[in-house]
Amino acid sequence: MKKLYLWLIVSLISVNLFAQTNTAKQDIIQKLNGEEMKGKVVKVTDSDVTFIYDGETAEYVVKKSDIAKIVHSSGRIEIISQQSQPSQDRQKDPVSMSASPADHHNKIAVLPFTYLMDNQPGADAIGLKAQEDTYGFLSQHSAGYTILDSRTTNAMLAKAGVTRDKMISFTMKEICDILGVEYIVDGIVTQNKGYQTSSSSENSNTKVKRDGDKDVKGISSYGSSSSNAVQRYDVAVSLHIYMDNNASIYSQTHKAFLSNTDGSYAGPLEYLLKRCPLYRK
Repeated sequence: MKKLYLWLIVSLISVNLFAQTNTAKQDIIQKLNGEEMKGKVVKVTDSDVTFIYDGETAEYVVKKSDIAKIVHSSGRIEIISQQSQPSQDRQKDPVSMSASPADHHNKIAVLPFTYLMDNQPGADAIGLKAQEDTYGFLSQHSAGYTILDSRTTNAMLAKAGVTRDKMISFTMKEICDILGVEYIVDGIVTQNKGYQTSSSSENSNTKVKRDGDKDVKGISSYGSSSSNAVQRYDVAVSLHIYMDNNASIYSQTHKAFLSNTDGSYAGPLEYLLKRCPLYRK
């Protein structure tokens, strides 16, 4: 009887040790959605991981863009996907950030700006011009990033039904997915009528008619005057940058120090772009 008990105890210990040993030899794939896959990693390529579950023979191919990390049976941890950090400010962002799909990584799109005149919707052409100006500036000062040109951006938005009046119905993540980018740049140009400056001028002329060098025959005079009024504008630009997980990483407004007569927004726009996390000298 004692031998039987002893045999049972030894058997249980052996089974437990075997289970622990078998578990220790597992490779574990942790996916971005929290799922864990336990088994054996067969092959790793630039884009995929081939995997076999324990007790099975079928091979499964998992995209690297869906994988957070692989814990190998040796204990080595291989990080597959992780979030990009273009600025130290990103580390302070309170929004929880998840890794971006591989095809979005370091790609930027600039949306058409909203243009407001005296706080009322203005001409779309100015919003499109501000979009093009932003694209042109970032193209020269965002080394390491790929920037979608404005024409392609607007065509893709139109095909997806993301018009200016319907854009509020889409999240920034949805727009990023439509455009295939990691970052969205959005902005508002505001022009408000300020004070008017006016100027006036007068001209006069007098003619004297003489008869020879002695006698004055007559005097005639005439004059003219003109005035001109010039409208001045107060201009401000708001700039917002979002990630493909809806996180806002930059939101600032800058007003031109002096009013101007042509409503130019170039100064405030450049001021904000030079201070955004995507800017590179």
